[in-house]
Amino acid sequence: MCIMIKRVTANLPEELLRDAMEVTDKGITETIVEGLRRVRQARAFAKAQALRSRISLKIDLEESRERRHR
Repeated sequence: MCIMIKRVTANLPEELLRDAMEVTDKGITETIVEGLRRVRQARAFAKAQALRSRISLKIDLEESRERRHR
């Protein structure tokens, strides 16, 4: 798998970046990448939540938990 890398220059609030780096315990690039992934996840979650009332699933949890023996 080939990952394309985009080099950017950004003006970031120093305190926000410092706090985020303390939370992730990672460097600048890794912290920003993690933040971007979380933004993407939040968008996907919001889309899933919007579908929540549109899709009706009826699942028997007990039946779905049963494992077939080989």
